[in-house]
Order: sequence, then C-alpha cells, then structure tokens
Amino acid sequence: MPNYNKVVLMGNLTRDPELRYTPSGQAVADIRVAINRRRRGPDGERRDSTTFVDVTAWGRQAEVINEYFSKGNAIFVDGRLSLDEWTSQDGQRRSKLRVVLENFEFITPRASSREAAPRPQAPSPKPGDTASAPPPAHPDDNQPFDDVPF
Repeated sequence: MPNYNKVVLMGNLTRDPELRYTPSGQAVADIRVAINRRRRGPDGERRDSTTFVDVTAWGRQAEVINEYFSKGNAIFVDGRLSLDEWTSQDGQRRSKLRVVLENFEFITPRASSREAAPRPQAPSPKPGDTASAPPPAHPDDNQPFDDVPF
C-alpha cells in the first residue's frame, strides 16, 4: 500500500520563532501555529476552538522565517508529520507529533527585521508629465460579479 504524508496549515504564530544552529551549522527554527475553527453548535450558538501545532523549519527557510515572522503573523505551511519520541526524566515514554516544514507562504505583507517597513511613496507627478498618470479605469471595475461562471 502506498504512503502519503502531507500537512497543509494556515494560522498565526503564537510566539516569535526560536532559531538555533546544529553543531554542523545547520539552521533550525521552531514555531508554534494557532489554527482557529469557528462553527455553530447544536444550539445554534457560535463556538470557537483553537488547535496549536508545533512546526520545525530547516536551513535557509528557518533563517527567513526567523527574519521576517514574529508573534501574531499569519503563515501558510506545507509539510509532513514527524513523531518525536523520548523518555522523560521520570522514566515515562513520551511522544509528540510535529510538522516538518517543506514550504511556506507569507500571508501578511513582509517586513524586514520584524518591523513594519515604510511603503515607498510614488513620486509626485510634475506638470506636463503624462508618464506618471494612473491608467484610466476599466469600464467593468465597478460592476458586480453577477455572472461568475462557477
């Protein structure tokens, strides 16, 4: 029987990424993602539940996540499940599922060094300068989508 191990998540970081390096110099970042679910209960009342998932990123992706993400930022994660097993100090066998990140996407706009970067301002048009003028509006820009084909 073939096997398939794929996890796709989108949520918000619950804390700043924790970056460290292995003895061989490989970057590793640990993040925790909160995924919210909103549903209606049998009584019709809205209920929220949150699932917390630990995610580990390796290499350059770990460094990028550490540089551009902070607590509260939204992230899209594509990865695989991994089972960590260990024996605790009191002799108990422990295990924990985590996601090993393979790809990710920025959901919120990127900011360098965890600070909101100022957006560049467009240069002010000079008198007689037509190259800076905004393009004319398309006639369908303000029309509702009544005939969407799907």
